[in-house]
Amino acid sequence: SAIVGALVALCIISLVLSLVRVEDVTLPPTVKYGMVFDAGSSHTSLFVYEWDSDKENNTGVVSQTLSCDVQGQGISSYANNPPEAGNSLRECLDKALQVVPAEKQRDVPAYLGATAGMRLLREQNSSAAEQVLAEVAKTVQEYPVAFKGARILTGEEEGAYGWITINYLLDSFTKYSPKAHRWLHPEAANIFGALDLGGASTQITFMPEGSVLSQKEAFEFTLYGHSYNIYTHSYLCYGQDEMLKRLVKELIVSSPSTRVHHPCYPKGYNETVSLSSFHASPCTDGSDPRLPLGDSIITLEGRGNASGCLTALRKLFNFSACGQSQDCTFDGVYQPPLRGQFIAFSAFYYNFKFLNLTEGQPLAVVREAIEGLCTRSWEDLSSRYPKENPKRLPKYCANANYILTLLLDAYKFNESSWKNIFFQMKVGNADVGWTLGYMLNLTNTVPPQAPARLKGHRPSLWAAAITFVILTLILGLTALLL
Repeated sequence: SAIVGALVALCIISLVLSLVRVEDVTLPPTVKYGMVFDAGSSHTSLFVYEWDSDKENNTGVVSQTLSCDVQGQGISSYANNPPEAGNSLRECLDKALQVVPAEKQRDVPAYLGATAGMRLLREQNSSAAEQVLAEVAKTVQEYPVAFKGARILTGEEEGAYGWITINYLLDSFTKYSPKAHRWLHPEAANIFGALDLGGASTQITFMPEGSVLSQKEAFEFTLYGHSYNIYTHSYLCYGQDEMLKRLVKELIVSSPSTRVHHPCYPKGYNETVSLSSFHASPCTDGSDPRLPLGDSIITLEGRGNASGCLTALRKLFNFSACGQSQDCTFDGVYQPPLRGQFIAFSAFYYNFKFLNLTEGQPLAVVREAIEGLCTRSWEDLSSRYPKENPKRLPKYCANANYILTLLLDAYKFNESSWKNIFFQMKVGNADVGWTLGYMLNLTNTVPPQAPARLKGHRPSLWAAAITFVILTLILGLTALLL
């Protein structure tokens, strides 16, 4: 009878264990990393991003882990020495590998996107541009990362990715709800426009009221399960650095002397330039018959004339090409009516930061501040701003007046809509620029990593089963002894 009792107990134990339901247990998502080089016209920066492997509607929720500024100028400046373009990236690559765990490094997708500086170099010397890209690719491939290529972005891509970055950082696409414990798409999403001013180009991007009539300026994205149709246009040669060169060229061709009056430079400031520098750039059109031949040295003499500066800058735009069209900016470029609020970053932000202007100030106050800056002498400026780069300081008057002309006369902001422009370079801990938007869009193409699954039991059922087994064994042993 004791043996029969023990067998019965064992059968009961087996039956109980078989009834405890085995389920899939999902392990926490792993962290994935990505890195993007922003190879601009004046400098290069490296950004490292991370996101959880379980993506929200196929788009990673990305955060910035590292920002590293590459020493030296942009990679386009290495046209005569391409290997140095690659070597310039090494310091930042070493820093990036310090923040990415060693076991994950080989799976980190790495991208290099070059913008307007390389677009100009490709126009000027396509083989040199290819060699520079080849050298930076060669350098990145020496590191234990999954290099995905170095390419030159179109101006429209640059504008569109900057727009994605801004709206992502401002929670316009998706927002976490603590109550619902999940990410939600805002019902009335406040979509911002993007205004970017670089060294060689400028971009405007926003979501218009209706559809974009021109396919060239139309972009469509699907992010977090929602589609967005936006307008974006990039103006090559209208970046800050190229604008200054074009302005000087126009002043030179309108003066018969080698001493040229510069209305935007402060009184008492002189600068020399070589004519050969204008023949080398596609933006200054070296074949212009008005430009004197040879390699003469021209002396620019500052005049500190605010109104003369504004007049000279307006001549850089072809406003007459639009005729009477309302859907046109300048140079005959189509643009639908402005809509919503805008974030102005890059050189827009840095110039207005120098002017020490706060958000929301009336346009009249802005104009007054710019005029006050332009009428200061070089002696006054250099003593008032001793820590400012002496090469950059005399150019702020021209930069500020150019920004006003671009925003008001070209993009068609006015006294009322001016208050819708916010000058920012960071949102939270992340930099505003095209790289984060680029990574966000690319996470749509990175296959989502399926959450790791193991076979397991619910803890409560397993505990109950173990308790039952122990009690059964105790009863069985008691019956056996009796």
